[in-house]
Amino acid sequence: MARSSKPTLSDVAARAGVSATTASYILNGRTLEMRISSDTEQRVRRAATELAYRPNRSARNLRTASTSTIGMISDLIAGGHVASHLLTGANEAAQELAHLVVIGESGGHPDLESRLIEEMIGRQVDGIIYATLAARSVTVPRDLFGQRVVLLNCVDPQADLPSVMPDDVMGGRVAAQALLDAGVDEAIYVVGEDPDDMVIAGPARLEGVRQTMRAAGLELAGAVPCAWAVTPAYDALSALLARGVRPRGLICLNDRVAMGAYQALTEHRLGVPHDVAVVSFDGSELAAWLRPRLASVALPFAAMGRRAVQILLDPTYDGPRHVTLPMQLEPGGSLPALARGLTPPVA
Repeated sequence: MARSSKPTLSDVAARAGVSATTASYILNGRTLEMRISSDTEQRVRRAATELAYRPNRSARNLRTASTSTIGMISDLIAGGHVASHLLTGANEAAQELAHLVVIGESGGHPDLESRLIEEMIGRQVDGIIYATLAARSVTVPRDLFGQRVVLLNCVDPQADLPSVMPDDVMGGRVAAQALLDAGVDEAIYVVGEDPDDMVIAGPARLEGVRQTMRAAGLELAGAVPCAWAVTPAYDALSALLARGVRPRGLICLNDRVAMGAYQALTEHRLGVPHDVAVVSFDGSELAAWLRPRLASVALPFAAMGRRAVQILLDPTYDGPRHVTLPMQLEPGGSLPALARGLTPPVA
C-alpha cells in the first residue's frame, strides 16, 4: 500500500515550472520585493491550491523569528458577554496585522495562570496580553518578566509595562453630567461599591461624579453600598427606600446594579424616570432590555482590545505607558429629558 505524503515546496515549484526559491518568495508575500511577474505568481499560487500545499510554519518561524501569534491570558474574560468585546477588538486588530490570538483563561487560579504563561512562551508567541475582567491593580507574574507584554483593563503600579484602560474618571463625569443635563440636581445617590481594594473602576467613577457635581456647586446626597450584582443592589436600595429616603437621581456603578435598582423602585411605586432618573455604566445588552431603556456609559472594550494589540505588535511604540480610552453615554429613557412623555409613571 503506497504511503501518502504531504506536497512539498519543491512539488509546487515543479508543477508551476519555477525554482523552489521563486516559489518560496511568492508564497511568503515577497512577489513585489523580488520583482516577480504576475503571471509567475498566478502559476505558483494555482499550483499550491491544486496540490493543497500548506507551508511548514515551524521552518518559516525559524527564518523570520516570528510565529505570527500573540497570547492573551485573562482571568474570566472569555465567559462574559460584555468583556468578550475585548477579545473581538483584539482578534480584529491581530488579523489586520497578520496574527492570530491564542487565548487562555485562568479563572483566577495562580497555578493555572502559571501553566498558561509557560505554554504561551513555549509556543514562542510574539507577545502576550495580560487581561482582567474588572479594571484593577495587579502584580504581573514573574513568569512574564523579560517577555513583550501589554496589560489590558489592568495596571501594575510597580512594573514599567504599557497598559490600556477605560477612562473611568471621565465616565463618572459623563454620568453625572447626564443627570444634570436632564434637570436632576438634587438627591443624587451613587449605588454600588468595590468589594475588592484592588478593583479601581468604582473609586475612579465616583471621583469623576464628584468632580462634575462640585463644578456645578452641588454635592452627592450619599452612597448606597452594595456588591455589583442584581440582588445586592435590590436589597440595599430597598432598605434605603424603606427608611423613607426618596432619591431624585441614581448613578448605578454597572448595569446589573441598575436592574436591581429598577426592581426596588417599582416595588416602592416609584417610576423611572418621572420619580427617579437612573444612569449606569457598561452599555451592555441588559441596558437595552430594561424598560424604560437604561441610559448607560459604555465601556470601550472592543477599542481597548484593538489598541492593546496595536501597541504589542508595534516595535517602535513610544507613546504613553498608560493609555486610557474615552467612555460615552448610550442614551436611554431612564433620563427625563430623553423620555418625557414616553414612559408613564407607575400607578
